[in-house]
Amino acid sequence: MSHPVNLSARLSRILDRIEAKRATLSRPATGFTYNPEPRTIGSFARGRQLCAGNFLFSGHLLQEPDTNIWDLKAPDSDYAEALHGFGWLDDLAAAGDLPARNRAQDWLWTWITRFGPGRGPGWTPDLTGRRLIRWISHALFLLQSRDREASDAFYKSLAQQTIFLSRRWKGAHPGLPRFEALTGLVYAGLSLEGMESHVDPALHALSRECESQIDDEGGIPTRNPEELLDVFTLLTWAAMALSEAGRSASDAHWAAIERIAPTLRTLRHADGGLARFHGGGRGLEGRLDNALATSGVKGRKSDGLSMGYARISAGRSSLIIDAAPPPSGAASINAHASTLAFELTSGRRPLIVNCGSGANFGQDWRRAGRATPSHSTLMLDGRSSSRLGNARKDLDLLTKIPTNVPIQMAKAPDGLRFEGGHDGYVSSYGLTHARIIDLTFDGRAVAGEDMLAALTPKDQKQFDKAMDAKRLEGIPFEIRFHLHPEVDASLDMAGTAVSMALKSGEIWVFRTDGRTKMALQSSVYLERTRLKPRATKQIVLSGRTMEYATRIRWSLAKAQDTPISIRDLTQDDFEPDLMTEDE
Repeated sequence: MSHPVNLSARLSRILDRIEAKRATLSRPATGFTYNPEPRTIGSFARGRQLCAGNFLFSGHLLQEPDTNIWDLKAPDSDYAEALHGFGWLDDLAAAGDLPARNRAQDWLWTWITRFGPGRGPGWTPDLTGRRLIRWISHALFLLQSRDREASDAFYKSLAQQTIFLSRRWKGAHPGLPRFEALTGLVYAGLSLEGMESHVDPALHALSRECESQIDDEGGIPTRNPEELLDVFTLLTWAAMALSEAGRSASDAHWAAIERIAPTLRTLRHADGGLARFHGGGRGLEGRLDNALATSGVKGRKSDGLSMGYARISAGRSSLIIDAAPPPSGAASINAHASTLAFELTSGRRPLIVNCGSGANFGQDWRRAGRATPSHSTLMLDGRSSSRLGNARKDLDLLTKIPTNVPIQMAKAPDGLRFEGGHDGYVSSYGLTHARIIDLTFDGRAVAGEDMLAALTPKDQKQFDKAMDAKRLEGIPFEIRFHLHPEVDASLDMAGTAVSMALKSGEIWVFRTDGRTKMALQSSVYLERTRLKPRATKQIVLSGRTMEYATRIRWSLAKAQDTPISIRDLTQDDFEPDLMTEDE
């Protein structure tokens, strides 16, 4: 029997195809009534790479010089979506020279010829919304030196896609896909002659999405920081487009922007990148700052809890912790078993990280990236704190997640303190994982403590049962601290410490209380802009819990001779997506 999720997806695809064909019968637009300014940020270097025939999308590189982008055989559906969403148009516009414009024009009008009649995988509400925003934003770049026939085909396709969106935006999944569809519809309705009637319905729908999908704290159900940035960016684009057209966003629309901006600032590390949790990455370089500046919202929350993340910062250091239950149900499609994991950044340099999302490297990497061992936290008996169950062959949701995650933020004697715990291992082992992390006021030292405790008689009975199953040899645990690839780490002091050198010149030293075995092991750093996982290292503390309470203390501190202030001028690798397999 087919799974209901499969049936729903199949029905949605059928409806998309029907409405795409119907849209081709629509009366075309004849021009722009208003043309929003381009707001998307592209990469000059990626634009040049596209011109050279290096097509890198969703972790796959196809090197096909002098090849039309639509002649490529997409390795997977994610690659095809990246092509049909036209995000690459931002990069060609950033390059901005004649070769870039020629390719942008050639590839766009080829799309109109091949797929404009309602064919191909690009006719989904979210991809259509994404595509409309790019076409309209870069219209001047695209229409330069084009004849009347080409212009008419361009406007006709824009109108058809707008009509399709007006009929099918409800088919987009709630959350980011629906925000993309509705923002594209707003853009098109404001810009194209004869499409004005679609603006008000789209704005009403957008207001409802803001109220239902953005919670009171400025968070979204997936708890994915990068996805929150994408939603925020779309809302600010729509608001600015309305303002430039002489209209204003609704109260619900602006209220959502005002709620999200402080949350994003909380989720931003000292280096300007987002915390990498629940499938999200750092965000494109400069995009977060640009979105916050565009919004005009100046406020930020004091360090504390936002969208389920705790942030403590001092001096040059920022520490962000996953301090809430993971997403559940449909919102957990890309969620990770990362409860109580943390990331630490010093100045412009990430130090402790999570491995990240492996979605671009295949299903095995995707599942591995979601598991607890890929995060900087404790794992008990080789099991993740949340389980990954199969909803269908290629889509797995989190099950048996921690439900009780109490936390407390307070001042420590010489700094700031986070205290938290979760019950992800209670049902199987009777053990609660608790974590305390202190950051000194100068940001130069972190003191941590991980505890495993059977708190109630019922928990102790469950622990005894688990111990019997292990023949009283103890339940194994590991605490992992994944390092950023640019951290140069080595065992020091006869294996009792790990010395970590950052490119800034800072030296950090990791120590433990000696109750566990400490090792420096291989790890990976997963980035969607890379062709393969990057090799890195991780510090692993391993031991066995034999009693109702086990306590492990560890610390991270800058070496005493590290200056308080460092002038960090080392050039960052801003274009990792241009790397080849051999680099």
